[in-house]
Amino acid sequence: MSAVRNILFIMCDQLRADYLSCYGHPTLQTPNIDRLAAMGMRFTRAYSQAPICGASRMSCYTGRYVLSHGATWNFVPLPVNERTMGEYLRALGLNVAVVGKTHHEPDVEGMRRIGLSPDSGAGRLIAHGGFEPCWRDDGIHPDHATPPDLTYNEYLRQNGFAGPNPWHEWANSGIGSEGQIASGWYARNAHLPARLPEQFSETAYATNRAIEFIRDQGEKPWCLHLSYIKPHWPYIAAAPFHALFQHEDVIRPLRSASERDDANPIFKGFRDHPESVSMSQDLFRLNVVPTYMGLVKQIDTHIGRVLETLAQCGRLDNTLIVFTSDHGDFLGDHWLGEKEFMYESSVRIPLVVADPSVAARRAAVSDALVEAIDLLPTFIDALGGDPPNHVLEGHSLFSHLRGGPAPSRDAVFSELDYSIYPTAQKNGMAPRDARMVMARTERWKYVHFGKHLPPQLFDLIEDPDELNDLGRDAGHAHVRDEHIGLLFDWMRARRNRIAMDDKSAASRRSPAEAGGVIIGQW
Repeated sequence: MSAVRNILFIMCDQLRADYLSCYGHPTLQTPNIDRLAAMGMRFTRAYSQAPICGASRMSCYTGRYVLSHGATWNFVPLPVNERTMGEYLRALGLNVAVVGKTHHEPDVEGMRRIGLSPDSGAGRLIAHGGFEPCWRDDGIHPDHATPPDLTYNEYLRQNGFAGPNPWHEWANSGIGSEGQIASGWYARNAHLPARLPEQFSETAYATNRAIEFIRDQGEKPWCLHLSYIKPHWPYIAAAPFHALFQHEDVIRPLRSASERDDANPIFKGFRDHPESVSMSQDLFRLNVVPTYMGLVKQIDTHIGRVLETLAQCGRLDNTLIVFTSDHGDFLGDHWLGEKEFMYESSVRIPLVVADPSVAARRAAVSDALVEAIDLLPTFIDALGGDPPNHVLEGHSLFSHLRGGPAPSRDAVFSELDYSIYPTAQKNGMAPRDARMVMARTERWKYVHFGKHLPPQLFDLIEDPDELNDLGRDAGHAHVRDEHIGLLFDWMRARRNRIAMDDKSAASRRSPAEAGGVIIGQW
């Protein structure tokens, strides 16, 4: 019997798993996220389906791999026929809303083709990825957001923070030494406090809207996707969070000089990107990472406010709470910046699930291989629904949360369409060929980059820091061949018959049930 009536699905943007104290960070304390871990289960080997915002989130929302749903990068529309979290959970009686970022790009052409308007009815929900947009803001140009009432820029202007784009000029800029606006887009300004008082910051405002939503629901069941846009760049934090951490609080980057010798050509290409060259320099990195840590600390502080609200409303004992991220951030590891590659710093994500039931395990740690696509079937299962496994490609973790075994899988997978990057152009790759895919098993991580290109291979037992690439080592050819076979089996297993469930498909095997058609008999 499930105690779950509501779901609070918290996602950060570009948060590394190891930048939380419950995951072992030595100087960044996150007591409220640690409290969630004490309330439930912390997963040590959870993986994003794509180390890029849009594709990763579409996998979370659909419960399907990138190869299946087709939204391969940011601003690539999610096909209109893809069912999402909102549709599944709304059918189970929940009000399903989003506060913050989704990076969902609507399939406007597909909607037009079937006569749906993105401004009303079912079309409006589809245009927002299946969520009721309580307050949606994907950042950068908040005036372009389409919530039902107030954009973040309008909110700032109403509170006296004027300008063409207050999001940038106040929330993501500081004041330079000569009184000028110092843009947070430039890392040299990362140590400055944002011009905006903290109570008006994006993180604070998103939390305010989430608290309003929770209080407004009364006794109605709900799912709220609270999606913080930080610690994603621009790297700048409001006071006092901008100054909580110093250079001595920053952990050393995970990299070695040997990685630069005879490197895999795709890895070398990404390493030569401007953000990687910059983040490999100590001056750049040491000015950014303390601010990144401050942004994480700010999120943790506001999660404390949300937990307090749940307690005040009597909802802690019937709300399933999930905390995760869409992907990580290299922060100089492996001589890389940003996130678009398959090292652990980028593709491994934090995942904490707190089940309110008496039967749930507390302060548990699971080393099972799990994926972000496991969340949606877990939600459906927790609410007493029947996950449609002919569509969903993840596995429910619900039984595991209550002491059962973890879902059995040979590997976890992640994908990236890198066709837009200079690396693909320099290697003469057509857009449809520039796809990398990772298969991570108990021991090995294999990354395939495309035709005629060497892969990467890491022995995660002997080399857990992924510093020794065996992708071209003659002694490991058999391991690479095994993983090519693993990828082939994975591709064959994709759920592409989504309009008919398995039971209906099985029933069609009988000629009598197929309408009396007789084939091949004398």
